[in-house]
Amino acid sequence: MLVERLAAAGHAVSVAHQPGGRWPMPMAAALRFERRLFRRREPGLASPIAAIAEVSSPATPTLRLDLSGVAGSSPVPTLRLAFDGNYSDAAAVIALAEGRLPKIEAVLDNGRIVGRALPMVDKRESTALGADDVLARAMTLALALTARFDKEGGWGGDGGWGGEAGEGVGALPRQGAAPGGLRFASAYAGRALPRLGREALRRVRFRHAHWRVGYRFVDGPGIAETGGIGDGWLRVPDKGDHFYADPFPFEWQGRHFIFVEDYPHATKKAVISVVEFDADGAPLPPKPVLEEPFHLSYPQALAWNGGVWMLPEGSASGKLTLYRAADFPHRWVAETVLLEGEISDATLLEQGGRWWLFATVRDGFGSTSDTLAVFWAPSPVGPWTPHAKNPILIDRRMARPGGAFVQVGGRLLLPVQDGTRGYGGGLGLSELLELDLEKVRLSAPRAIREEGDWPYPQIHTLNRAGRLEVIDGIAAVRKRSGR
Repeated sequence: MLVERLAAAGHAVSVAHQPGGRWPMPMAAALRFERRLFRRREPGLASPIAAIAEVSSPATPTLRLDLSGVAGSSPVPTLRLAFDGNYSDAAAVIALAEGRLPKIEAVLDNGRIVGRALPMVDKRESTALGADDVLARAMTLALALTARFDKEGGWGGDGGWGGEAGEGVGALPRQGAAPGGLRFASAYAGRALPRLGREALRRVRFRHAHWRVGYRFVDGPGIAETGGIGDGWLRVPDKGDHFYADPFPFEWQGRHFIFVEDYPHATKKAVISVVEFDADGAPLPPKPVLEEPFHLSYPQALAWNGGVWMLPEGSASGKLTLYRAADFPHRWVAETVLLEGEISDATLLEQGGRWWLFATVRDGFGSTSDTLAVFWAPSPVGPWTPHAKNPILIDRRMARPGGAFVQVGGRLLLPVQDGTRGYGGGLGLSELLELDLEKVRLSAPRAIREEGDWPYPQIHTLNRAGRLEVIDGIAAVRKRSGR
């Protein structure tokens, strides 16, 4: 896939095979077993490396990508990918079997690190599917760095592109020998298989995911100011057959509303619903206001140009569509398609005379939660232009927005989803340090403290409109429990 995509991007690509570096037989067998179990085709094993034809070029290459990790020295600048400090990608698979999430570093032949990635793994119970997620982002990293090298004639010294915020360029730790089959077999039998079994039992008894929305009216500091969930939370009621998530509050003509992702477990396709509050401040039952043939979520609402607008996620459609309220809050019409592609949790910001859009994008395959892209436009309706530095970063801790930007003193904070413990595992706050047409820089996220009276502390959305603050949290709900 990498060879094909490099060629599609306009690069002249030559290919040479390097003997050695095969995965241990137990690893290949285990991954083949899991793909059959999950009914996934085998992207790597179905197309052996030997099936890729060697292609020579009469011209001297300007860049060499050593995907074997064992190629000899060359006068051509060489880029290698290291997985937890090891040039063998088998190290990433062993890390996943052991229950760890690997880090990828892009390393020059002099040991200088020019890029980092922290891939998200969506299905932690599966070593095979986790390996696909990690290798997908290894490809994203290699493609982006190749494009930057081609455009800029090198990688400059911007420090740790695509990875851990705040880290500078450094030297790669000494890597060990390529991991062997015995270590993998021990990790797989002792950790990965029991983990797979526990998840299978959990899914028999419990809903795969069930989110609940909390709200409170506060006059003083909220979560963004205090850094903790705190007390005073009430729950938007649900009967157990729907879950509600991704809450966005909105204040309009003196009234409060919460727009939510409304997911019926029976249909497995969410709509957007609105929770209205009565004169006493009590929430009315959620009422559907927007439905499409595809799944909808993350309904950011905003007032602009005399009207009310909504930008929900509809990534399954392959488009990001802006809607306008024809009869607020109950009827919405599609106004325009802003962007094409699988775009998740798009979050708008007006700053510096422009509109900005922060979102995660899915680069081919792999997770939807680890690759941040930024776009800019003169107005919310566009036209939208990709930022020159896209992808901004590949980082499971902070790439995916978890709510609208919030101003705290002189700082602009973005709630960001932390996927370290899995999807919905937590939320942090990152400060927007720089934003212009040449640079986007966010601080490392500060985790939101979970203490307080909200019973579902693993939140993944935070928003506030006036006095109304909202969060969500994942609950363990038994199937057919009615609770």
